[in-house]
Amino acid sequence: MSQPLSSNNVSQALVLFGHGARDPAWAAPFESLRQLIQGQLPALQVRLAFLELMQPDLPQLLQQLATDGIAEVSVVPVFLGQGGHVRRDLPALIAQARQQYPQMTINVAQAVGEQPDVLNAIAQYCISTLPADSPP
Repeated sequence: MSQPLSSNNVSQALVLFGHGARDPAWAAPFESLRQLIQGQLPALQVRLAFLELMQPDLPQLLQQLATDGIAEVSVVPVFLGQGGHVRRDLPALIAQARQQYPQMTINVAQAVGEQPDVLNAIAQYCISTLPADSPP
């Protein structure tokens, strides 16, 4: 599901970081999210990276971005919570990348599921699935 990197002069990238799965269909919502963001920010490189089971993994993608001259990367963990992968695995990958690519600024956001707006959107969706005649 990797997208070719463009050769324009963009020096910033947004990386959506997910867990990965054996079933390629699992990544479809992540690709849809990537496309939504890319549509709103067409000049920005918006990429997907995965912890395991899918490609590219985060180290591969960061290497490619560094080769392409990207100076600043924002990594957004597309996880519902800050479990072990986000608390332990991701910081280790970021620390390694910062050593390998000191010219690149790498920022890491909190997991998307810990943001109030995201939780409110999920709550509203869950509520919307109730039958219309359900008690409030």
